[in-house]
Amino acid sequence: MSLRTSRPARAGQYLALLCYLVFLAFPFLWLISTAFKPAPELGSLHPIWIPDSPTLENFRQAFDEQPLLRAAGNSLTVALSAALIAVVIATPMAYVMARQRSRLATAATGWVVVSQAFPFVLVIIPLFLVLKNLHLINSLFGLIMVYVVWSLPFALWMLVGYVRAVPAELEEAAAVDGAGRLRTLVSVTAPLLAPGIVATAMFAFITAWNEFFFALVLLKSPEKQTLPVILTHFLGAEGVADLGPLAAAAFLATIPSLAIFAIIQRRITGGMLAGAVKT
Repeated sequence: MSLRTSRPARAGQYLALLCYLVFLAFPFLWLISTAFKPAPELGSLHPIWIPDSPTLENFRQAFDEQPLLRAAGNSLTVALSAALIAVVIATPMAYVMARQRSRLATAATGWVVVSQAFPFVLVIIPLFLVLKNLHLINSLFGLIMVYVVWSLPFALWMLVGYVRAVPAELEEAAAVDGAGRLRTLVSVTAPLLAPGIVATAMFAFITAWNEFFFALVLLKSPEKQTLPVILTHFLGAEGVADLGPLAAAAFLATIPSLAIFAIIQRRITGGMLAGAVKT
């Protein structure tokens, strides 16, 4: 009886998962379809999934109308720098917070949680004034610092969980074998934290790559604007979108995030403690 009841339940779970995947994939698939549609099909009253006459004209127009390569270079510079700096700062802080059970660590954890509740609009004015006094308005370096500060709480929250998942007994065993604190951290703890560090860096990169509001407010020069800001230039003065080139540019903007996730997803899903058993 239990087997008969479990099969319908399992089928229902798979069906729900399939519906969820379709829900997530629909916007992206429609974006790809739109990017390859010629102008007459874009204005058709009966839209179709697969274009009858696929074309690359939308991509050509997108590159002709806007400096996509320069904007992509700016986004890549900002996102990579912000992710690297955030991980370098967050990793030792997360180790201390996870290993030292003190009031300071508890307060830091509370700060991490509370900081995620602040909306962008609430901090943009004081942030703008601070960056103005530091002469970092309209600066990629200033935007990088903003992204580092904004992603640091989430990076800490993630890495603390990964550090706590590493058994302290492994470090104690290394100390018994004669390894010092630095050697233990480098040879034992750091390799086990690698999946967590990679996952954290990925989320920090994607957050900075897709962020729009701070980049719109802080970057004024067209040559310094990032890709999400450049995408808004495909909208006309009356709010009418140049749909074909916009879809083509948006599709290209999603490729780095998808590529990074595809490359490192095995490291994320792999066991953190694989090979950690001492023989």
